[in-house]
Amino acid sequence: MVYEIAVLPVHPHQTEAFRRAFAEVEPLLTRAKGYGGHLLAQGIETPEQFNLIVRWQSLEDHSPGFEESEDHQRFMLGLEDYFSAEPRVYHIEGGAFPGGDFGVPDSGASVGI
Repeated sequence: MVYEIAVLPVHPHQTEAFRRAFAEVEPLLTRAKGYGGHLLAQGIETPEQFNLIVRWQSLEDHSPGFEESEDHQRFMLGLEDYFSAEPRVYHIEGGAFPGGDFGVPDSGASVGI
């Protein structure tokens, strides 16, 4: 199991608009091959910084898989106007969180703080 961690810097006064835009492009992510759930969390001390954590079956499912897809291009086009700087993305390897794992709630909405 691989986790993609994307640090998403958003223009300070556009955080609510960013959340709405993310909800619109979210299905492009959730239908990707190897997708296993995600968490979109807004910073407390830095509310203009969001963290997107996506669980993938393998690194290849994310990169090159999703990253080279048309869905990824559309996903990024829907969000890029909200970024105040280039997002940073890295990966970690691991299993489930102790006591359970995060994922998308039954409603299909992203989990956020």
